Amino acid sequence: MAGKKIGVGIIGMQPGRSWGAVAHVPALKALDEYDIVALSTTRMESASAAAAELGVPKAYDNYSDLVNDPAVDLVAVTVKVPAHRELVAAALAAGKHVYCEWPLGNGLAEAEAMAADARNRAIACAVGMQARSAPAIDYIRKLIADGYVGEVLSTTLVGSGLVWGPVIDIPNAYTMDKANGATMLTIPMGHTLDALCHCLGEITELSATMAVLQPQFLNAETGETGTKTSPDQVAFTGRLANGAVAAVHYRSGMTRGSGLLWDIHGTEGDLQVTSFGGHAQMLDLAVMGGRGEEQGLSPLAIPAEHRWVPESLAGPALNVAQAYRRFANDMRDGTRTCPDFDDAVQRHRMIAAIELSAAHGKKETV
Repeated sequence: MAGKKIGVGIIGMQPGRSWGAVAHVPALKALDEYDIVALSTTRMESASAAAAELGVPKAYDNYSDLVNDPAVDLVAVTVKVPAHRELVAAALAAGKHVYCEWPLGNGLAEAEAMAADARNRAIACAVGMQARSAPAIDYIRKLIADGYVGEVLSTTLVGSGLVWGPVIDIPNAYTMDKANGATMLTIPMGHTLDALCHCLGEITELSATMAVLQPQFLNAETGETGTKTSPDQVAFTGRLANGAVAAVHYRSGMTRGSGLLWDIHGTEGDLQVTSFGGHAQMLDLAVMGGRGEEQGLSPLAIPAEHRWVPESLAGPALNVAQAYRRFANDMRDGTRTCPDFDDAVQRHRMIAAIELSAAHGKKETV
């Protein structure tokens, strides 16, 4: 990859609305390492319109032509979860690097198979767990490593899913069916738990409770009602690898209280991360801390060293761009700084343990 821009083909695009359009496109366009050379949807009319609006030179109405385009070095899979495995398999078979959105697969078994395929082909693959690359999360990880709180004794995380409540819009309606793999547990909770583990170490055991307390939902655009099978309350307690205690609770919809409140308590100090909602992967995060003789928490400014992309980037594109910058280095240097498919499998295993513990009422080892 040395000496040339990385040609990117994006599968899945709806200008102004899809995750590919609002996050991937502005992120990639802000980085000198990349050039968006193609996109595909399921219809040529929509593909051509999207390409014209976004300034992408090639449009395809099928993924096969995109993954086999010689100008495409990297395939970005930004469609709904149930289609991930098929599209990733096609890109890998074509010998292309892959950036696949999170969740990697529709469940642990799919994720394991996808990771094994990538490993066998020795192709660089990234998964969209971009919360790890958020400036605030990178800063928290450094503070913990530098001993800001001393030995971590406990961590408490409360988050709101924003979606999965009693009212839903059409693009998110498919998340109400747990069979589609895009649940409150897998998306906002999964992203944020990955950030937690990235900073504090893995959770090794847990006891979980899940519930669907609002089984009916209203489609805000059509007025129709539907049945929700995706859990709208998820909670667990557990232990980190160092023995620290963790307590996590996610609830659906909006809240008048804490959208995201993450406390880290240690022998020497405390850290706190807050946000509007429980999506650490895409919302602005504020950091507060206190240690030693300090009696309370004070705002901590995030040093510039934790931001690797232009200041013009904000919103959903910021953390995605941070991840893409890491991935460019990985593709060129053979490093592993951006979460890959094996990292995704580790997170899928945690999610599977939460689901199993909640189903059987027993403690599970992760």
